Amino acid sequence: MVEQQGSAAANAGHGDADQAELARLREEVQQLRAEKAVRRGGRGGGRWRTALAVTLIVLGSILAPIAVLGYWASNQVSNTDRYVANMQPLISEPPIQAALTNELTTVIMDNINVQSYTSQASTELRQRDLPRLADLLQNFSGSISSGISGAIHSAVARVIASPAIATVWTQANRIGHATMVAVLSGNNNGAVKLVNGNVTLALGPFITKVADQLTAQGLRIATLIPKNLNPTFTLFEAPNLEKAQAGYRLVNTLRWVLPVLSIGLLVLGIVAARSRRRGLIGAALGLAASMLVLGIALAVARAIYLNSVPQSVLPSDAAAAAYDTLIRFIREGLRVLLVLGVVIALGAYLTGPAKSAVSIRQHTADGIGWLRGRGEGAGLRAGRFGVWVGTHKNLLRICAVALMALIFVLWGTPSVALVLWLAAILLVLLAIIELLSTKPAALAAPRPRAGT
Repeated sequence: MVEQQGSAAANAGHGDADQAELARLREEVQQLRAEKAVRRGGRGGGRWRTALAVTLIVLGSILAPIAVLGYWASNQVSNTDRYVANMQPLISEPPIQAALTNELTTVIMDNINVQSYTSQASTELRQRDLPRLADLLQNFSGSISSGISGAIHSAVARVIASPAIATVWTQANRIGHATMVAVLSGNNNGAVKLVNGNVTLALGPFITKVADQLTAQGLRIATLIPKNLNPTFTLFEAPNLEKAQAGYRLVNTLRWVLPVLSIGLLVLGIVAARSRRRGLIGAALGLAASMLVLGIALAVARAIYLNSVPQSVLPSDAAAAAYDTLIRFIREGLRVLLVLGVVIALGAYLTGPAKSAVSIRQHTADGIGWLRGRGEGAGLRAGRFGVWVGTHKNLLRICAVALMALIFVLWGTPSVALVLWLAAILLVLLAIIELLSTKPAALAAPRPRAGT
């Protein structure tokens, strides 16, 4: 009798459990039907959200290269220290040194006029009844002029390659920087000027330094160089400088608005997207693609510029060195943003629900689990600290990402190497968090049963 009552109670208990499970399943079915109905009813709104997100991300990506150029214009052109740091390596470029050496040698030889001094000396020898010596001097005047030109060229080349001229170059750029900004702003006064559609640099300080060096080396003919000599050296052709001036003023005015607007549009596009993860991937890839387009545009502009510069104005290798030096910070910036966009997109994808991403995460978790098991087998346990890490795992992950982002933002001049290092460090930190994470039940040792 007792057994029958127990069996009936058990059946009743099972019946109640079945009823509860059935109620739960019915509730889940109703919830799924409700969600499906909401999705059907909001499908049109979802399409509008998708269109809006795509539009915002595209606009933000289009503005990104303009924002980079605006930042360069303000930070590289308007900032004297940054401008000098940009232009300082140019004097060490062999093509620029060769072009300056040729230009200074030509200027010095034109002003010394060896042929005229040779003719005067020959005339004086004739007046002193030394006709053979006068004829000899006259016949070898070309060789004498060529020899002096070669000696001056070699001496000038040594001076141009010396640290002294590098100092002069830096000082000239620092002093002339305000003038360059004035040229772009429409004020055409100073050492750097716009002459006949060319941006030129006054060579007076260089000639003075070269003359002093030549005199110190015993080349007395250098004393004949006029003291007030100040020719110009063409740095860049600028036939459309007026347009450049207008663009500079506009970009300089919007130098803070454009980056904020570009980032704001990308963020709004992510928020407006039906899937924030997909929106983040789209925004990151859009940023990377826009930087790739900017890089291609700079390469095309380089080819156009080199083809437009006459060889008589500036040798092609010197023009290439000048262009590459001028835009090198733009290139570094766009490479950083390109790699950053790819890294963010890859991170967002790997944390998503795609099968490949899930598989990668599973294999990574298995590897970390195997490593944790090996450590525990060797007596290495995280203990209560591991439990704390496991309890606050998500918070620690967010802190790790925020720390890497903060380092990137506060870094003075971020580089591609910095982005890759930060990504690698972040992966290591996330792996350490996962490795140390321990469930509370893992600390409880199995207790022996009573009576055993």
